[in-house]
Amino acid sequence: MPITLSLSIQYAVSADHLPRWRLRHWAEQALRAASKDMSDPPQKLILTLRLVDEEEGRTLNRLYRERDYATNVLTFQYDPMPDDDSAWMADIVLCIPVLVREAHEQQKTILDHAAHLCVHGVLHALGYDHMDDEEALEMETLETTILQHMKIQDPYQDRISS
Repeated sequence: MPITLSLSIQYAVSADHLPRWRLRHWAEQALRAASKDMSDPPQKLILTLRLVDEEEGRTLNRLYRERDYATNVLTFQYDPMPDDDSAWMADIVLCIPVLVREAHEQQKTILDHAAHLCVHGVLHALGYDHMDDEEALEMETLETTILQHMKIQDPYQDRISS
């Protein structure tokens, strides 16, 4: 059964190349694939996706991860809704300046990199992680499958082949 998405998008920075419909599409692609992959997926994901500048990204990373730099994506996964454990909640923060810089450094399009980070964040919201090699392989394989479905190159290809 597919996971229903309730999505709120907040623009703390200008990001004309990332309209709501595009972000929703990427999140839905991740949900569709994860619902088939997960043994017990939630019925609903209540998600806020916030696009931020480097200052806000750095502040959030410092406050919640004790790392004093802006990172590309942060995901905050919360406990299920108190009155409905079939609905999960999460916030995803995309730091647009970091995303743009990384896309240029990695010679990717901004849209391809943004799609990857959005998918990555949604999978974290659903409990996927990459803290050990086995988890990383599972998450990266699913990300790659989702992105291939969207005709986006494997973001881990260079790392795996080197």
